[in-house]
Amino acid sequence: MKEVVVVGAGPAGSIAALVLARAGVAVRVIERARFPRDKLCGDTLNPGSLAILDRLGIADAVRAGARPVTGMVVTGPGASVSADYPRGLRGASMTRRELDLLLMNAALAAGARVDLGVTVREPLRDHDGNVIGVRVASDRHDTVMHAPLVIAADGRGSRLAAALRLSSFAKQPRRWAFGAYFTDVSGMTDRGEMHIRPDGYIGVAPLPGGLTNVAVVRESRRLPAPQTDQQAFVRETLGCDRELRDRFAGATQVSRVNVLGPLAVDGHTPGAPGLLLAGDAAGFVDPMTGDGLRFALRGGELAAHAALEELATGRPMYAALGAARRREFSAKWRVNRALRSIVGSTALLQLAATVSRHWPVPVEYLIGVAGDINLVQEGTASTEETGSHRGIGGNERKRGISITRG
Repeated sequence: MKEVVVVGAGPAGSIAALVLARAGVAVRVIERARFPRDKLCGDTLNPGSLAILDRLGIADAVRAGARPVTGMVVTGPGASVSADYPRGLRGASMTRRELDLLLMNAALAAGARVDLGVTVREPLRDHDGNVIGVRVASDRHDTVMHAPLVIAADGRGSRLAAALRLSSFAKQPRRWAFGAYFTDVSGMTDRGEMHIRPDGYIGVAPLPGGLTNVAVVRESRRLPAPQTDQQAFVRETLGCDRELRDRFAGATQVSRVNVLGPLAVDGHTPGAPGLLLAGDAAGFVDPMTGDGLRFALRGGELAAHAALEELATGRPMYAALGAARRREFSAKWRVNRALRSIVGSTALLQLAATVSRHWPVPVEYLIGVAGDINLVQEGTASTEETGSHRGIGGNERKRGISITRG
């Protein structure tokens, strides 16, 4: 039996391995970290993400260890809008330390082999430039792994994608994220929070066990000075924020600050002969709508489906994968780019705040888009069956979304 090598055991890699293993493919997953491990992330799965996991039969295991998320709070200068997802839909919050381990174990249970603590050095190519495997290094020795097909799900800084010039860090925007966990934060609810500021934004998410995830995102020109203590940066940012400082006054920071950046990655093409890209390796758009995990999960599925077609036909499927990704994600990419433009412009931010104070419908719509609720039909993702990319309709809003203005 031919073996597919999947590089990376994050959400995209594990889902790709799970789908392939269930289809009877021999799968070997290579991961440089040793699980469980921490990962900077917003730690939330929106309703669209859970719908994917429902379809794969593993959402109940996630919900069992997660905290339900009912909607979102969005604030800006002088404005605050809160909304629940319609029709009683729920998202979930769980640390990546726990989620990634759960997804990897699901791939293992499906029959995939997982090798932890193994670093991929470079792709192996034949005389025609086709990828025929990878060169790896572990604690014991360096070796090569031959495979008819490789899926690179090794993150924003993918060595495989970089080696073949399939992706690169974007010149603009250049944003960095600073994340930490807190306890005893006042005013937390079952809604995720997005606090848009003139110099970036702050994401706040409720987690099980009284934990709160905080991610401060800033553009490179507004980053702390080199002499600044990065470990104090999140706490100092919260202490200077008029809307959040009182809520965090009695809070305790219980983790180190993790730093990630630059965030945005331009994906030029999602593969090459013998190689398919999944997750952030295929491109990363700063997910201001909090849907990064949906991109990863669905991207892993799409890569697995393309891999199955390539194994069956012997024809490279990276171009077809690119078309599928555009159909699936282009609308959300446009929303995120528009939001980045608003955050980057003080005038647009003030205009958006003024409009939302008097007319919350646009923000209400955004919260529905952020939750990918158009992909959920009776608890399942509808994308594969219908190709649906509909937004929130007026009738759905009247039945399910509640608005609170501040």
